[in-house]
Amino acid sequence: MISIYKTIEDDMVVLDKIEEGCWISAIHPNEEELTFLEEETGIDLDDLRAPLDDEERSRIELEDGYNMILVDIPSLDEKDRYVTIPLGIYMTKEHIITICLEESPVLKAFVNRRVREFYTFKKTRFVFQILYRNAASYLRYLRIIDRKSDQIEEKLHISQKNSELIELLELEKSLVYFTTSLRSNEVVLEKLLRTERVKKYPEDEDLLEDVIIENKQAIEMANIYSGILSGMMDAFASVISNNLNICLLYTSPSPRDYAA
Repeated sequence: MISIYKTIEDDMVVLDKIEEGCWISAIHPNEEELTFLEEETGIDLDDLRAPLDDEERSRIELEDGYNMILVDIPSLDEKDRYVTIPLGIYMTKEHIITICLEESPVLKAFVNRRVREFYTFKKTRFVFQILYRNAASYLRYLRIIDRKSDQIEEKLHISQKNSELIELLELEKSLVYFTTSLRSNEVVLEKLLRTERVKKYPEDEDLLEDVIIENKQAIEMANIYSGILSGMMDAFASVISNNLNICLLYTSPSPRDYAA
């Protein structure tokens, strides 16, 4: 699905055709829609397909006529597990294009006009605002994961079931995904800071530095939570093993039983 937005007189309106200064948002576009975008924007079809591959790595490509930025954003899969998916951001002289496999809260905030000082024609600032919302989204998901692990820990104190340990394992896997994606995003952000192909005004540079700080904070949080979760799983595994040994000790036949 393709939606076209444009800021006009401090208000964002939905357009039925592509105009200069607009934002083109494509959510899980099909081949026909990708071909349309290629014809309208001049972006290579393979580059437009890149965010639709969930294994695609984060990177920046500086091409003739456009810049492509690929980053990972946090998401929930169909089983409510925390994962990451690619988001493609394309800057041309006339437009900003975003492509993603699914609707994301990162972009929804702009559609719902919840971001201050957001203008579709201020392309560099818009890109940095997207990246800032993404870093903040990671932090929000990490706090949710931390709360979930606390809830599972409380359950484990009452009944040490395999299901709770499996839940903790899923959270630990999510933290690995998050840490890997955040580190990849960090490389992209550092390159954005250095490249001169992306025109930056002083306030834009300040915003990008804020994005880098938020991203680093998310990496630190992910590492801390991962360490806590790993230690918690080891501790409960030891408790379960110890309980099993005690159970076997009291249920195993004694030498007298054999003698009898």
